[in-house]
Amino acid sequence: MNWNPHIGEEAQDLVARKLSHESEEARTAVLRSAASILSKAVDPHVASGSETGLVVGYVQSGKTLSFSTVMALARDNGFQLVIVVAGTSKLLLKQSTDRLRNDLQIDRIEGLLKWKLLTGLADNETNRRHIQQTLGEWSDPDVAPSERATVLITVMKQHTWLRKLVNLLGHLDLTGVPTLIIDDEADQASLNTLVRQQRQSTTYQRLLDLRDAIPHHTFLQYTATPQAPLLINIIDTLSPSFVEVLEPGTGYVGGQGFFFGNRPLIRVIGPDDISTDDNPLADPPQPLREALRVFLLGVAAGLIEGRSARNLQRSMLVHPSQRTDSHAEYWQWIGDMFDEWQRVLELSDDDADKQDLIEEFRQDYTELASTVDALASFEDIVRRLPRAFRNTKIEQVNARSGKTPEIDWSQSYGWILVGGQSMDRGFTVEGLTVTYMPRGPGLNNADTVQQRGRFFGYKQRYLGFCRVYLEQEALNSFSDYVTHEEFMRHQLQELQRSGAPLREWKRAFVLSPALQACRRNVLDYDYVRGNYSDRWFYPGIAEAPDEVLVANRNTISNYIASINLVVDPDLADREPAQRHKVCRGLSLAQVVSDLVVPFRVTGAADSRNLIGLLLQLSHALEGNGDERCTVYQISPEFARSRAIDTNGKINELFQGATRLAAGGYSYPGDAAFRDEDTVTIQLHSLQLRRDGRTVIESVPVVAIWVPSRLRLQWISQHQPGQDD
Repeated sequence: MNWNPHIGEEAQDLVARKLSHESEEARTAVLRSAASILSKAVDPHVASGSETGLVVGYVQSGKTLSFSTVMALARDNGFQLVIVVAGTSKLLLKQSTDRLRNDLQIDRIEGLLKWKLLTGLADNETNRRHIQQTLGEWSDPDVAPSERATVLITVMKQHTWLRKLVNLLGHLDLTGVPTLIIDDEADQASLNTLVRQQRQSTTYQRLLDLRDAIPHHTFLQYTATPQAPLLINIIDTLSPSFVEVLEPGTGYVGGQGFFFGNRPLIRVIGPDDISTDDNPLADPPQPLREALRVFLLGVAAGLIEGRSARNLQRSMLVHPSQRTDSHAEYWQWIGDMFDEWQRVLELSDDDADKQDLIEEFRQDYTELASTVDALASFEDIVRRLPRAFRNTKIEQVNARSGKTPEIDWSQSYGWILVGGQSMDRGFTVEGLTVTYMPRGPGLNNADTVQQRGRFFGYKQRYLGFCRVYLEQEALNSFSDYVTHEEFMRHQLQELQRSGAPLREWKRAFVLSPALQACRRNVLDYDYVRGNYSDRWFYPGIAEAPDEVLVANRNTISNYIASINLVVDPDLADREPAQRHKVCRGLSLAQVVSDLVVPFRVTGAADSRNLIGLLLQLSHALEGNGDERCTVYQISPEFARSRAIDTNGKINELFQGATRLAAGGYSYPGDAAFRDEDTVTIQLHSLQLRRDGRTVIESVPVVAIWVPSRLRLQWISQHQPGQDD
């Protein structure tokens, strides 16, 4: 905490309105989270300063409510200016601006104006005067705090819009003006996509200019996919210094609800049912027909329940690809099925076509009833099917006609939306029950895959009606992402609780090899992949500065003194160089904390691999805190030597096996000294030789064996400036 915010009337009223149907505990949780976030901002009572924070939520989990509450709380505590950088299109900007209008009751003109909302500002005298005069109220002692308005500016995340705003702010006196900047979907478009070319992308540069124009500000990055902001260079201006992990409210259903367990809500679209250039389909595939029937059954059931504040919409999302011609194909199929089924349902009850169609609906009804409690009878639902058709609108959502259409949700109860990228990140689909996505994961960037999950959200009340139809590879990617997301959130929550700066956090995640963490063009430093499984880890670079060697010697000697090492009975008659000592049954948790964590390595690759290994061991300990470990002290009675190159790298740590002329081995080699199913650690002490002469004595090296049962796929990134 930099300071302690006061939870005032503006924030309390907002949360009370937005969560009027929730418990007092739920409302308090949102307020506490907002206060925690704002407490890490620059204190509004100091003259100047800047801070950067990362706020991480789930997809469709209420991030907008969080930053609306933070904004209201900022107003309660004297922040005079709030800027929201929202959306990379006019549609998304309008969507965000309209939500803020509603959340903050900006259009309510009764009483005092607490907010002055401005969008798309040009640098002219009218705007300069209006903003400066509004800010001037805050320094007038005769104006009560409740009569001072906070300036709220919403701007598209696009370099032309940002440049206009920067030019306008440059003509204002913002000295001593506490400002909050919120970057919504902060991992999209904000980061420097030219970092590897040692240049600055345009939108990134404009965001830096925006920050430079405001002497007193806090920059909050909101996202559900924080991989890129976490992996950019920690000296980057947009690299966050603190993190806040948002907990979703009651009723939220995320990745675990859809992709863990037996997955009753997931359906696989086979390759033969996906229209491609190599597999053109003349007619709508069977899974699409099924998905449409399931959706219409849900609409009919919703109409029986009756429209209410908690049952406003039922929607189906069809997301075939980025190509608009593919959208048109699926839109046409759905429209044709729609018209044909309506015609058939109007036929007489003894008509064979009608009977066949109703039987298809009956089969889908039976499956739907397995996940919906107290579902209305099939007969009641069938009678409402004609009305379900009449109350459903089909819309293409793309920029084919020049701009993406805005959905007026008040115009229909049921919606079928067909589109692609326009319905990815930031686009909210009200009452979404059925998702049909016959497309692969593309480049398999983890953040992009997850942002397509519009089917996540506050759906617990009608979750049984939800179905997600996915191509197999996309299903695998979503499932892999859920594991990655939960592990990453756990790591960030631990860091948040510790109070340590985010810059000190070792960048390491659990991540399937099928996924990339994010687009690599925003990363200064690459990450490495690893998975120690029936493999040894040991640092390649043995030469190190004196202070590192001294620290490592002390770590090793102190640890050896704390355990009971004895000569391995099988080696008692060996020559001194092969008479190793061993201690079994040690606590892995203790060994990690007392030996592995304090041991320092200096090579960048060694650091990345050690961080990943520690992640793997910590995951094993979370699964079983009583994991055991074996420790060998290699050749304690005889000094071994190893050659190193000009970079301090040893060619091979382990002494090899010695073969017998008659066959077999007189010595199996150092690598053989391990317990197959237990983490094993070897402690070596080496003389390092370069060009035939000894350059360093008594260099400690740690080698660690991980059994296959503890395998875990991870990525790790080491950044200069972080402690090794």
